[in-house]
Amino acid sequence: QVQVVESGGGLVQAGGSLRLSCTASGLSFDVYAMGWFRQAPGKEREGVSCISRYGGSTYYEDSVKGRFTISRDNAKNTLYLQMNSLKPEDTAMYYCAARSFSLCSGSPSSYKYWGQGTQVTVSS
Repeated sequence: QVQVVESGGGLVQAGGSLRLSCTASGLSFDVYAMGWFRQAPGKEREGVSCISRYGGSTYYEDSVKGRFTISRDNAKNTLYLQMNSLKPEDTAMYYCAARSFSLCSGSPSSYKYWGQGTQVTVSS
């Protein structure tokens, strides 16, 4: 049974940092491209960042470029998202997802496995 579990969310002041982690079990982690998505109340889920199966290729949504860094440790079956210079508009539920392709995509519809999410709240 595949399980995807996010952690690391919380409440932080604007300008602060958080590091999200996502651990996947029940699958061959290095076969999957991985992505981070977020969804704010009343808004559609959007792609934040993603990384190819071996980490050689990454994608960032324009609003997080230069502030967020995605990485993965295939030996630990873990995905990370380092978030710096956080802004109130980054407030959302953040989800981790796995895509059974080598390369990643910013489209949520192509991801097969999803976690339950971790809440990130940035106060002004």
